[in-house]
Amino acid sequence: MNKKLFGVSFAQKKYDLALKYCQPAAEQGDLEAQYYLGLMYEKGFGLKQDYTEAMNWYLKAAEQGQAKAQFNLGVLYFNGQGVKQDYFKAVEWHQKAAEQGYADAQYNLAKIYYLGKGVKQDFVNAKKMARKSG
Repeated sequence: MNKKLFGVSFAQKKYDLALKYCQPAAEQGDLEAQYYLGLMYEKGFGLKQDYTEAMNWYLKAAEQGQAKAQFNLGVLYFNGQGVKQDYFKAVEWHQKAAEQGYADAQYNLAKIYYLGKGVKQDFVNAKKMARKSG
């Protein structure tokens, strides 16, 4: 079995098939599968929406350096979905993704600096991150 079939199935919105391929690969430590499984739990694609499970799978991928999982963790921490709202952890995870050049994380960091949530309000850094995001 090609473990990357979960990505193709996911893109085709065949979530039952994506889950069939994704679950075993995620359990074996594949960071892309862990990210997709987290996304499926977060959005309720092919299974019951569960932010706590989404957090668990995103964390596994994020700790291996998967930028999209790091970004999504940051969003969930910022919004308090699946965990207690924590702006400091939101900043931490967005920063990790932003350092890898992930534009969405850079944009969110710009907003976070502008609002002063979890960091000291800093318009200079807000502008810097906004420019980096494209």
